[in-house]
Amino acid sequence: MRIALFAETYLPNVSGVVTHVHALRVGLERLGHQVLVVCGDNSYGGHLLQDGVLYCPGYVSQKFYGYTISTPWSRQRSKYIRDFNPDIIHLHTEFGIGFFGMHWALKHDVPLVYTLHTMYDDYVYYIAPRPFIPAARSLSHRYISRYITNCDAITGPSLKCQEYVDALGIKRQVRVIPNPVELDKFTPENIRPEDVAAVRQKHNLPDDCDYALFVGRLGREKSADVLIDCWAEAVAPEDKLKLLIVGDGPVRDELMQQAERLGVTDRVIFPGKVMHDDMPPYLALGSLYITASLSDTNSISMLEGMAAGLPVLQKYDPLNGDQVTEGVNGFVFADAAELKQKISQYRALSAQDKQRLAESTRQSVAKKGYEALAENLLAVYAEAQAHKDTRQEPAYLPLKLRRRLKNTVGKIYKRPR
Repeated sequence: MRIALFAETYLPNVSGVVTHVHALRVGLERLGHQVLVVCGDNSYGGHLLQDGVLYCPGYVSQKFYGYTISTPWSRQRSKYIRDFNPDIIHLHTEFGIGFFGMHWALKHDVPLVYTLHTMYDDYVYYIAPRPFIPAARSLSHRYISRYITNCDAITGPSLKCQEYVDALGIKRQVRVIPNPVELDKFTPENIRPEDVAAVRQKHNLPDDCDYALFVGRLGREKSADVLIDCWAEAVAPEDKLKLLIVGDGPVRDELMQQAERLGVTDRVIFPGKVMHDDMPPYLALGSLYITASLSDTNSISMLEGMAAGLPVLQKYDPLNGDQVTEGVNGFVFADAAELKQKISQYRALSAQDKQRLAESTRQSVAKKGYEALAENLLAVYAEAQAHKDTRQEPAYLPLKLRRRLKNTVGKIYKRPR
């Protein structure tokens, strides 16, 4: 099959969606399929097709971590897609690239698959001041509804995605397909001790301390502030346990100020942005992975921590309740008091029991490799092809709204041809 994957950004940019798309591409190619990744990248001054990736120009948004937001209209891009002649179009974004991919698929009668990666109700603060958030959320719901209504199949990495679709009042089933993890890359035996030592030296991390890690983009939706609050109450200096908050983002400075205000700068460390290829030794020096985020859908960073053998401390989240099984691959906490209890429970284990828990944690993600992701999606692609033949009239955005969107985009940047 010829499969076109549409994403707003791609390597070398770092995000969970990028990691997912790359894993799917690799998995599909290993199974003998042809893949074209269509993404935004303003580095080349125009469209560029290189090594199976079509880079599209656009507007570089500092609010969205410096990613390129591409125009939804481009005759040149249409020609590249037509030359590739895809059997399936698979959307991993709802912005300019995704909008283009959706309308191209509908116009050319190509099966359309949509993966909902993001719970956008948690992200509207990026684009709207606080008084306008309800209106922005309503507009977001209308916009996302078009993707869900028009697609031939919809997938998502957790039950949160089904809840989101249900909240929109749309009767569509979301196929829950867990995120992938590159197992070999994060297996402890494959991580060089000298690389771990280099990380310790770089960030002045003492050898006599244990470390819990959170890895992710530092936006409000990740709830790292909740994590710091809980950590300040649950962990004392004499515990010799430190929290590494690895990543960068718009609230990093606020989080650092919060740690200083709470007097926990000796227990909370901010190593900054770490490229994905450099992440294994960071995870290898850890004892636990920890997250308080309620916006994540089967976090890839968490899965990578689990692949490295780090049991997870997860803030209670009923819709992601199947990710952590108490005592098998981690622990669940509701507040700072319970976090303190679970940390004490883990640290009271013998070295042998900790090793058994690490191995059990690795086994819990053992079937989430790249080929498994590709095989799951190939089954969805077959369903989408069957559904296309029963597709109803496409639910385009209203003409007035489309014109408004087009005028707004045109004011932001010159439309690439």
